[in-house]
Amino acid sequence: MGKFDGVLLASDFDNTFLDTATPRRTGCEVPPVSEGNKAALRYFMDEGGKFTISTGRAVPAFSAFAPLVPMNAPCVVCNGAALYDYKTQQYIETILLPPETLQRGQAVLDRFPTTALEAYHLDNIIHSVRPNEYTRQHEHVTHVGTVERQSLLEIPLPLGKIMFEEEHSVLEEAKAWMEAQHWATEYEIFFSDRTLLEVTAKGANKGGMIRRLAERLGISMEHVYCAGDESNDLSMLAVAREAFAPENCVEAVRNSGATIVADCTHDTIAAIIEILDKRY
Repeated sequence: MGKFDGVLLASDFDNTFLDTATPRRTGCEVPPVSEGNKAALRYFMDEGGKFTISTGRAVPAFSAFAPLVPMNAPCVVCNGAALYDYKTQQYIETILLPPETLQRGQAVLDRFPTTALEAYHLDNIIHSVRPNEYTRQHEHVTHVGTVERQSLLEIPLPLGKIMFEEEHSVLEEAKAWMEAQHWATEYEIFFSDRTLLEVTAKGANKGGMIRRLAERLGISMEHVYCAGDESNDLSMLAVAREAFAPENCVEAVRNSGATIVADCTHDTIAAIIEILDKRY
């Protein structure tokens, strides 16, 4: 029996576990997983803890990184639209976008003609419409290209999520327009970055899928801890016994009451495990 038996720690990946904002902004290479985080995670798991990544990335966009991260639980992907086991390479649970999303998403593209879109198909292909500089930045940090389409209507189902890419001010207008539509109640609409506006089916969020994962693992929510830096992490932080956030987190996360720890360039996860080590 280890001291962390029955404990689940879930962390966002981009800019919580690893600094990818700098590579997106500058074009430099994505840094390696820190030795401090890896050592702390090995200790945590050796003592019985379960660790997973809970990311907005689709399965292929995290595939190059999954082998580099010490994990012993399935991953939350597509911002909570799916639970995926990288060891067996199988989806465990999915919450799919309704078919009408193709027409509705295309209406957003028509109304905001400078906006690009990525669509995440469950056959592990990422499609794009009108890719722009933000699409290319995203491809750089995920190490995965997209299949370009002329229209969202050409993209096959099923889809886990779609994501609009543009300057923040344009995406704010797009978000407000979508939220004013009669169909808005069928979706989760949120920012995962100032230039990335995401859409998943209602109920497909990180918090909901973390609950499902904990239930599958037989872990009480009293022993679930989560870490994240962005607005798309708020649902996950809200269900945790204690939420953690790196110093570089956005204001909404800071205001949520999360415990602030070292930023994503200074072993965020190791800092969290040090706190848990004193608790258990």
